[in-house]
Amino acid sequence: MIPAGHLLQTNLTMRPPLPPFTAETAAAKVQAAEDAWNTHDPDKVALAYTEDSRWRNRSEFLNGRDEVREFLRRKWDRELNYRLRKTLWAFTDNRIAVKFEYEYHDTDGQWYRAHGNEMWEFAPDGLMQVREASINDVPIEESERHFRWERQA
Repeated sequence: MIPAGHLLQTNLTMRPPLPPFTAETAAAKVQAAEDAWNTHDPDKVALAYTEDSRWRNRSEFLNGRDEVREFLRRKWDRELNYRLRKTLWAFTDNRIAVKFEYEYHDTDGQWYRAHGNEMWEFAPDGLMQVREASINDVPIEESERHFRWERQA
């Protein structure tokens, strides 16, 4: 029998849905990531990654949840009014590929639309252990924006 405290600890660190993924659970994982990133809360978002997660974001390489958290703080300090949409592209047992689009403006008021792809690999507890992101930014006019919903809390 497993002690109750052990079960509680396991539940606190698990991030459902868990691998192996189905079409339904992979889509739910993508939606959960989109929802979390749209909060712009680095502390909340970073909890979805393993303590030793590895990232490539554009040309930046990150190691561990603390570096992820700091990266996200910097990101949302310079990418203002950030709005994101993610779409499931493909999945396997513990991997998911997504395409995404997001919009933001810089401190000078220039708007951008970013397009990209991410490859995710998950640990058995549902935390992401690897994230590879390729992203391109395109300057746009404010009038060309697609994403105009109110920011999530």
